[in-house]
Amino acid sequence: MGEIEKEREMIRAAAAKAAQKVVQPLAAAIDATGEFPWELVDAFGKQGLLSILLPEEYGGTDGNITSFSSVIEEIAKVSGSSSLLILAHGVGTLPIWWRGNPSQKETYFTQISEKNHLTTLALTEAGAGPDLASLTTTAKKEGKDYVLNGRKSFITHGSIAHLYSVFAVTDPALGAKGISAFVVEDGTPGLRFGKREEKIGMRGSVTTDVIFENCRIPQENRLGEEGEGWMIAGHTLHRARPAVGALAVGIAQGALDYALRYANERIQFKKPISSFQAIQFMIADMATQIEAARSLVYDTAAQIDAGVEGLEKLSAITKCFASEVAMRVTTDAVQILGGYGYMKDYPVERMMRDAKVTQIYGKPNQAERLFIVQQLLKG
Repeated sequence: MGEIEKEREMIRAAAAKAAQKVVQPLAAAIDATGEFPWELVDAFGKQGLLSILLPEEYGGTDGNITSFSSVIEEIAKVSGSSSLLILAHGVGTLPIWWRGNPSQKETYFTQISEKNHLTTLALTEAGAGPDLASLTTTAKKEGKDYVLNGRKSFITHGSIAHLYSVFAVTDPALGAKGISAFVVEDGTPGLRFGKREEKIGMRGSVTTDVIFENCRIPQENRLGEEGEGWMIAGHTLHRARPAVGALAVGIAQGALDYALRYANERIQFKKPISSFQAIQFMIADMATQIEAARSLVYDTAAQIDAGVEGLEKLSAITKCFASEVAMRVTTDAVQILGGYGYMKDYPVERMMRDAKVTQIYGKPNQAERLFIVQQLLKG
């Protein structure tokens, strides 16, 4: 095993340990209360899990998606919303990592690595959805500043993040090429938030609208050049999809692990239900699907890390397939537990609720399928 592989295994092992010792005891309560787990932000920060994508000088792995995905998967095995905490933060960091200038990286990465400041991606709009070319949030240049106006919807970490990677239209006449990217810091005048959304799953994760009302930021907060927003957003979502797939795989694996233990302990007709062929076939199918999804996740992540170009289709396939697997596996886990699976006393119903958003997060799977088909038809 080479040094890189050893480092990645150490990162996965650290995440697995944190999942079992820190996250697992809190998982049920986080879901029941819906309160955001600030204590996990501190714990993840101390273990370097919030800095995983940062350059090495800030304690990170320099944008390594494989290590990022392994952390996401391990935490998701015990708590989907706790894993989403790291995922959403990492996705919000990616635009800064890729197109931030040295001064921006020094400022924002220091805040993340030393103060546990959370980031998030402020991209989605109610009227645009996955159609980035239809964004309506604007950033008008006024002297050396930009003034932002508009509303972003369903933003994970909305109202609690310290840094928002925001995409806004700087030149409406140019369509998609008129979109630019910015960092907006919490506390900036004109930045406010909608109500906290009540969700069926990922209940420990905060989701709100992010609203800009004459929100003035200095031009130094722009990421890259004007008009590069479309490219930055595409690059970010492309690199994020394997991590979303890892979230789905982790949730599915956690559900399978619990269902296996239950099937071995649950006695019916004087036998554990794991001895019945109907249950055995379900478990075999669940395990097969998870392994296939995991292989896709880490193959895609490895190719992205190796700098392979033209992986957008594979990235979309990975996210789409893994999230579908998560929904099937968690539903089957509930079925294996029977009536108990439907009760909140057991974690599989929570896992099923958490799994659902992986089919929606980033881009709904129907839109992912449309993109996949378009790429195939192009040859």
